[in-house]
Amino acid sequence: MRRLLASCAALLLLACARPVAAQVYGQFGGAVPVAVDHRQFGFYGEFSDHQSDLLGQLRLSFYPNLDFGFQGGLSHLDAGGRTQTVVHLGADVKTLVARRTDTFPVDVSVGGTIGVGSADQFNLLSMGPLAVASRTATMRSGLELVPYGGAALLYTRSDFGHGTTTDVSMQLRVGLEVRPNPDVRLLVELQEPVSDPIDQNPKLVLGANFPF
Repeated sequence: MRRLLASCAALLLLACARPVAAQVYGQFGGAVPVAVDHRQFGFYGEFSDHQSDLLGQLRLSFYPNLDFGFQGGLSHLDAGGRTQTVVHLGADVKTLVARRTDTFPVDVSVGGTIGVGSADQFNLLSMGPLAVASRTATMRSGLELVPYGGAALLYTRSDFGHGTTTDVSMQLRVGLEVRPNPDVRLLVELQEPVSDPIDQNPKLVLGANFPF
């Protein structure tokens, strides 16, 4: 059953950002969860042609191969001739369903996510399943590189002051985490929305994670 789930998740990733939609806001790292009784803090800047975000995240684990993430932050959004500051809160959970082996090339995790965005006459709720695959490569210098790809299928309920609408979209993410030492993990991520009812613009993410 675990091999079937892993294969389905990998096929989804191979086959495959909205303005205010870890998880909902981005992948921010590879598939392997935080180790039990460990934590990781991260901060990220996200940029598109009409929006800039500043987000923070705390990840922690109480059970092997399972971790939780909590996200929060602000967006400066310019849309429809209006400029707004949007407050974000989100959470996600992911579990490792397959590890890289000699016969399986990547680590794979699946999970779920939920996020809300709120401003004056602006409310957004997004939730849905997610999947991510990654592979860790260690250089001779000891530098670790973790390329990853992920997808989230999101149900969205939005209210922009002109009535409530619901829709479903997919977010695709590809990124690279660079680990120069055990205490710092730098990352760059590209997000691409598919059939997003709110935004069709790709987004660039720059950030860093700090395990502790």
